[in-house]
Order: sequence, then structure tokens, then C-alpha cells
Amino acid sequence: MKIILFSHPAFLASQSMPRYANMLAQAYRTRGHDVEVWTATAKVRQWAEGTRWAKWAGYVDQYLIFPGQVRKNLREQSADTLYVFCDQALGPWVPLVRHLPHVVHAHDLLALRSALGLIPENPTSITGRIYQRYIRQGFQRARHFIAVSGRTRTDLQQHAGIPPGHIDVVYNGLNQAFEPVPPEVATPLLNLAGLPDSKQGFLLHVGGSQWYKNTVGVLKIYHHYLNRQAAQGDVPLPLVMVCPPPSGQIAQALSELPPGADVRFVQGLDSPTLKAAYATARVFLFPSLAEGFGWPIIEAQACGTVVLTTDDAPMNEIGGPAASYLRRLTTAEPVDAWASEGARQLASMLAWTPEQRQARVQQGLEWAKRFEADDAIEGYLAVYRKVLDSPVD
Repeated sequence: MKIILFSHPAFLASQSMPRYANMLAQAYRTRGHDVEVWTATAKVRQWAEGTRWAKWAGYVDQYLIFPGQVRKNLREQSADTLYVFCDQALGPWVPLVRHLPHVVHAHDLLALRSALGLIPENPTSITGRIYQRYIRQGFQRARHFIAVSGRTRTDLQQHAGIPPGHIDVVYNGLNQAFEPVPPEVATPLLNLAGLPDSKQGFLLHVGGSQWYKNTVGVLKIYHHYLNRQAAQGDVPLPLVMVCPPPSGQIAQALSELPPGADVRFVQGLDSPTLKAAYATARVFLFPSLAEGFGWPIIEAQACGTVVLTTDDAPMNEIGGPAASYLRRLTTAEPVDAWASEGARQLASMLAWTPEQRQARVQQGLEWAKRFEADDAIEGYLAVYRKVLDSPVD
């Protein structure tokens, strides 16, 4: 199969999508397919780098210069070539191949939903709303989509008007071998990173600085958990936060924690140490307000950790029956009422008997097997073949 992958330019701040495109390219080549990666290069932007015009120069490269290059290169391609967009945010390029076999990978529509005013926690500027409309008008021209979750499929239908028959769901696959780590292996790694060892145990959160990660919510749950432990005369567990250093509202929430709090912010953990942290944690806290997929949920389950996450899609879709759920925090309620409920659920999970805990751990390990990387790649290729076998309108 000849596959041409459209990817985000390397000059953009986020490198997750270029890495995703390279991962696909490598996987497809390993399976014997002929693959090229097409993207815009910094022809104009290179002259504006470091100035306030850099973003706009990048738009010139992406939406004025690159389309001309694509039209020229299309003349050299065979009729059975498949054109794959690695992200629906590349929508403005979709009309270039609207008349040819193509597929759009759709990860999440958080930016679009925010631009439509559907996520009050993340208001969007006028220019952001215009840009999201431009992106949506582009990918609405596509005929075939692969969504990473049922939630993304629903968002494509509701907010972009994509017919359900044009969308296949293929879950993401874990890009590393996440698995349980025995204490004798985990303890030295955690000690080296300055984290609590496996004998003491700890609570764990893995996230970022994005609004939807609800880092303040994690600290509020921990606050109420500390109050519960103090009332019962019990020693609380430390909280490990694998995310950027605290600032703003996060720093404020941290400063308000009662005596006995032990919160450790860490960044840049290598893969073995991150897996050791997952495997050692007593409970993994992930009360996100929204997600595109929710990678850490599966990573934690694959490492044998019980998970408390949000009872909203896609978190409850990805966590499945193996996770425990807390209702989503909204702007219409006091955060302390929600956090108190979260602390109650956390305490209940920590009180499970060894048999109860092991049963949930085993359930999580089995559930995580649904997200094997090879299964995802084969799922993508199956959709690609279906598209190539379908008539082009």
C-alpha cells in the first residue's frame, strides 16, 4: 500500500503529533508499506523566528505555500495512493485530496468544543473561534474518519455533522510496554528520584499544566483526604504529582493544605521510573475535566494500579469496569463538596481488603490488554484498506 501521511509542521510548539506521525510511518514501513510524510516547512517563518510575527508567518507556510506544493506533488502519485491526515486539526489541507482516497485521524475536539462555548472552563478568544471554524470547515469535507474513542466519534457527529457511517473507532495503543514492576526493582528507582518507596506507598497523579487536567481538583481531594485521616488519627499517604511545578491556582491550593500534607512535584521521569511509580501507587488519581483519550488511565491499569477517574467520556470509556469513578466537577458547584466526595471514594478504595484490591488490579490488567499497539496499527490498516476498496465520490 502507498500511504502519504500529512503531519503537523516540526516548527510548532507541540511535538506530540509529529511523533505520532513518525510512529505510524515506522509501523507501516515495518509491515512493508510504502510511506511518505508530507508537511509544511518553515520557509517564511524562519525569517520571523523570535518575533511576534512568527505565528502568522507559520500560517503563511501552512496555508498558502504548502497547498501549492501538495497540488504539484499530487500529479506524481499513483491512483491507488491513500492520503492520511494524522490529526483532524490539519483540516484546512483536507480539500486538497477530497477527490482522492483519504482518511482523517480524529483525536479530540476539545478546542472546537471550547470555541463553540461548550466548555466554560476554557473560554476561547475571537481569533481562536475563527481559527477553529476554519479547521472544522476543512475536515468537514472529508469522507472517512478514524476516531480514538466513542466520545470523539460522538463529537464529530454532533459538532461537525459527520455521518456516523463515515467514522470508525480504533482505540489508541500503548506505545510502551507498561506492566507491573516488582518492589525490588521499583524501590531503587523511586529512591533515586526522591519519591516514597514501595513500603510506604503513595497516591499518584500524572498530568500537565492544561486546564482540563484539574490539578487543583487533585489537591482539593487530597486536602479533604488529609482531614479525614486526621479525624481518625491515621497517618496519611504522600501525594506524588508528576506534572510541572506549581504556580497560580495550583500553588494557592498547595499552600492551603493542612498539616501533615506531603506533596511532591516531579518532572522528567524516565520510562522505568514512571512505570515504577505507577506500579507502586496505592491509588492513581485522574479526575480530569476532559480528555482526548486518557493515556494515563490505561498506563496505570497496565502497571497493576487501581484508578479513580471521572465518570464522563472518554475517561469512563477508557477506564472501563476496572476503574472507580467520581462525577465530573462543574463550574456550578462548590469545589469542596465535590472534593469531599472524592476523598470519601479514595478512602473507600484504600480500605479494600487485599482480596478486593487484587481482584480489581487483575481486572485492570485484563482490561488494559484491549489497548495493544499492534492491535491499533492493524485496526488503522483495516480501515485504510476499506477506504481504498470504496469508490471515491
